[in-house]
Amino acid sequence: MGGGKPVDGKYAQQFKKGSLEMVLLCLIAQKETYGYEIITRLNEKGGKIFGGAREGTVYPILYRMEAAGLLQSRLAPASNGGSRKFYALTPKGRQTLGELTAFWKEYAKCVNSFVSMAKEEPK
Repeated sequence: MGGGKPVDGKYAQQFKKGSLEMVLLCLIAQKETYGYEIITRLNEKGGKIFGGAREGTVYPILYRMEAAGLLQSRLAPASNGGSRKFYALTPKGRQTLGELTAFWKEYAKCVNSFVSMAKEEPK
């Protein structure tokens, strides 16, 4: 990251794990969408950071968020003759996303202040 030595995998993994649900909610908030499209968009926009998200990572999170009432789904016919499961935010999901993004902004501001302090010369 940033051209230097890569971050130790365990630290980077914790950051990714902590933010992936919010990122998925952000993607789904843009429009009703299905799993493969979510994974594709996530990898296009955040592949460098999220390291190529896969079905085995994303689908369990989608199922968990649906069970928690943050997402609703519907089955629709696919062009290949099968069906696709489309996801959309519920009102609870929209509220949760709003709360998460508000927290994220404050969190990032706080962490960035510590990062800035670390860059300063010791006194």
